[in-house]
Amino acid sequence: MVFRSDEGVGLRKKLLRAERRKKFEALGLIAPLLLVMLVFYFVPIAMMLFRSIDNSQMARILPQTSEAIQTWSGEGLPDEATYAAILGDMKIAYEEKTLAKAGRRLNFDLVGYHSLLLKTGRKVEQIVEPPYKETLIALDKKWGDVRYWTVMERGLKDTTMMYLLAAVDLRYDDDNKIVKVPEQEAIYISIISRTVYISLSITILTLILGFPVAYYMANAKPRTRNLLMIVLLLVFWTSLLVRTLSWILVLQNNGVVNNLLMFSGIISQPLDLVFNRFGVYVAMTHVLLPFMVLPLYSVMRAIPSDYVRAARSLGAKSITAFIRVYLPQTLPGIGAGALMVFIQALGYYITPALVGGPRDQMVSYFVAFFVNEQVNWSMASALGVTLLILTGSLYLIFGKRVNIANMKLG
Repeated sequence: MVFRSDEGVGLRKKLLRAERRKKFEALGLIAPLLLVMLVFYFVPIAMMLFRSIDNSQMARILPQTSEAIQTWSGEGLPDEATYAAILGDMKIAYEEKTLAKAGRRLNFDLVGYHSLLLKTGRKVEQIVEPPYKETLIALDKKWGDVRYWTVMERGLKDTTMMYLLAAVDLRYDDDNKIVKVPEQEAIYISIISRTVYISLSITILTLILGFPVAYYMANAKPRTRNLLMIVLLLVFWTSLLVRTLSWILVLQNNGVVNNLLMFSGIISQPLDLVFNRFGVYVAMTHVLLPFMVLPLYSVMRAIPSDYVRAARSLGAKSITAFIRVYLPQTLPGIGAGALMVFIQALGYYITPALVGGPRDQMVSYFVAFFVNEQVNWSMASALGVTLLILTGSLYLIFGKRVNIANMKLG
């Protein structure tokens, strides 16, 4: 049977239309999920990134000063017109009660600016005629300090790197150069290091505890395996807040653990098991343990038992067969579990806040602090961006290692 050329072209077009229709159908199926991710994930992250560098509110509060200070060279004091502009802006901002916002923003860059603006704002109505420059300097000597005008000029730009720099213990000096903050003021690098250290410790603890559990589940009878799986998944059926509070009840001075130890005569006084680093390790390990066990279990279930038996039949001891034959095949599960636990631990807030002490708080605690206590969304966003960059970088590094392990074992 022979097909004509026009029939072949028509069939090809039909196939192409069918392929396009399938692609549109697939796109339609995933469109709701993409929309949800866009609205509730990507847009908030983009807003957080923008908020960490946004400084446009300053120009809205002090518009005349923002325009006048552009002519300042940065050497010496600004001219009379700039002093007149800041005076006019402060009159309006003080009446509209927005001057305090500008003061808080500038005070973050140079301590003393908030009190300077409020002090001047209360007396600004008394200044009715020039010379404004000499009058303001006479009112407060800080208006004659070039440092304050350098900070003002930097603070009136639409964008700023100040908060991102502060999140890694850097700042601008009087010459607008980036320098390290004094050692006694440097806190955020140590907080980030503490966050990484705690997360790494939790990852190691979950691996030590989770590997035997996953191994036993993978080799147990179906009835026992199903029972253990239910017990493991019970963690997900309970609120994180409830689980954390329960550990406070268990580990406190009059809790179950201390009462048992004292009853058995092992200790004579209660141990400090909560509101410290130990409590953080215990609570976070309990919460994140399933995220280590489940990837390990899924990989171990797929490993044929014939490999270990073959190694033993060839003369290898049990421990040698386990280390050289079985353990390498579990590397993808170890990598996936470690990645999941570590990245989740980096962003933990509730558990360290409740069961940890002041020196056990992680980056997420300070994000919440700046939002709820300081009402400094820009600094909170900068810390969030720092944590996002850290998480993304570690994900790329460890994710690549996991992929390499899969390729070797594939």
